[in-house]
This record gives sequence, structure tokens and C-alpha cells, in this order.
Amino acid sequence: MELTTVWFVLIAVLWTGYFVLEGFDFGVGVLLPFLGRDEARRRTIVRTIGPVWDGNEVWLLVAGGATFAAFPEWYATLFSGFYLPLFLILLALIVRGVALEYRAKSDSTRGWDRAFFWGSLGPVFLWGVAFANMVRGVPLDAEHEFTGSLLTLLNPFALLGGVATLLLFTLHGAIFLALRTTGDLRQGAGRIARTLAPVTLVVVPAFLVAAGGGLPVRWAAVGLAAAGLTGALAATLRGRDGWAFAASALAVVAFAAALFTGLWPNVLPALNPANSLTVTNAASTPYTLTVMTWVAAVFTPVVLAYQAWTYWVFRRRLTGTT
Repeated sequence: MELTTVWFVLIAVLWTGYFVLEGFDFGVGVLLPFLGRDEARRRTIVRTIGPVWDGNEVWLLVAGGATFAAFPEWYATLFSGFYLPLFLILLALIVRGVALEYRAKSDSTRGWDRAFFWGSLGPVFLWGVAFANMVRGVPLDAEHEFTGSLLTLLNPFALLGGVATLLLFTLHGAIFLALRTTGDLRQGAGRIARTLAPVTLVVVPAFLVAAGGGLPVRWAAVGLAAAGLTGALAATLRGRDGWAFAASALAVVAFAAALFTGLWPNVLPALNPANSLTVTNAASTPYTLTVMTWVAAVFTPVVLAYQAWTYWVFRRRLTGTT
């Protein structure tokens, strides 16, 4: 397997890990005003992700760094053409992080809770808009420069992508809260999951099907996403929180797999196919990719082991009254 292919797959894996782990973090933030009827409940909701949210964001940093090093042309075109949406995502993540750190240090938490909500809702929607445009294709010239505008990115298909990720990650967060809490919080999260799951089961596959094209494995991923959402709904109806979370995580993995297999062999398709960025014309030198591969082989298992240990340590359920 060529190193360009290896690094395309590794970047896809990094984004998948980010969506699975940070996805339920975002969902928890979106659900805070709906489940947090009093301060005790809101504090418990925040505590479910307190030990892990910042570690989950590392996946985004590594994905961005790997893209910059392995496919600099992709990174340059993406971050210049999608500058405003990506800037808004970054701003929302900063506000969200500050809110999570400072809400426990303030006498009044309402403002921080609103910041946590909007700092979660914004990225959840905008990531869907960004990836929908990547899969659909954007206007690039012969120099691989983005020639569109913000309105170009806010097309109906991209907005559908934003709604799809909003529903998917909010459902993922609801199931996570049902898994991590007890009593009224668990029951409320379960009710929201049962309400969201049927809608998500319609919207997410519809978005993936509308994207069209791709390899046969992409259509398998679309089917797996639908199966995961169906399994999440069935397990939630039976009160099997662990199985529901596993199924929703599978749906998120399959969703990401469908996006990236739909891209291949492009990394950023152009409306004019001759101007598309591919794994070949956007890649770094073979020497750079070789060095990166050795570094990833050494440090990736260490990082994965540490994060798995963190989740194991903080695995117990939380009550809604502490």
C-alpha cells in the first residue's frame, strides 16, 4: 500500500475517532438546557464529560496536524476556502472550553451554561456543512484555489449535512447520558433518544444517499450506519444502554467511513474534476510521509492506551443529585 493511501486512511481514522468521542460531548452540550432543569442536574450532566472532553478534542488537533504534514495542499485549500466556517468552529470550541473550565468557579452558572450550549451546537452543525461540501465538491481553479464564497458553502445539500450531524451527535449524546447517569436524568435522556432516533434514521441515510457516487464499500458503510441507528433505537427501547451506545458509536463510525470512502481518491473534489485535489497531487514528499509513519507507529498505541485507561477509571454512573 502506498504511503499516500496509508495517510489518507489514518486521517480518516483520526476524524472518525473525533466524531465518535467528541460527538457525544457535543450532544451532551446541546441537551444541557433540555435535561438540566436545576443546578444539580446541570452539574451532573457536565460531570459526565468532565474528565474526558479535553482529551477527546486532541483527536481534532492530531487530525489537523496530520493533514497539514501529509497533504499540505489539501490543508491550504481547505483552510483558505472554508476560512469563515472553520473560524466560527474554532471560536465556538474556545468558548465551550472556557465555559466548562469556569462554570464551577463562578457563583452564577447560567452564562457559562449558555456558552456551553452554543459552543456545542455551532460546531455540531458546521462540521456537517463543511464535510458535506467536501464530499459534494467545491469550485476550485487550476491552481487549486477556492473561487466561491460563503453562500457557495451554504447550499441545500450542505445544510442537510449540518442537520444530519446535529441529529446524529445529539442522539449519540443522549444515549451517552443514559449510560452514564441514573434516576430522572437517565429516564429523560432515554426519552430524548427514543424521540430523536427515528428522525435521525431518516435524515442521516438520506444525506449519505444524496451524496451519491463512491466505491461499493461506501454503500456498505451507508447500510451499516442505518443498521447502527436501528440497533440504537431498539436497544434504547429495551433499556439496554450499553448496547445502545455501542450501536450509536457504530453508526457514527459508519457515517465517517461513508464520507471518506465517498472522497477517495480525491481529498477535495472540484466542480470541475480536472481541478480536484487528490491523494497524489496534494501529498507531501515520500520522505516526509515515511518519517510521519514511524512516529505514528510509536506514539499512537501509547495515546490510545492512555485514553482507554481514562475512560475505564471514570466509567461509573453519576446520580442526578450530587
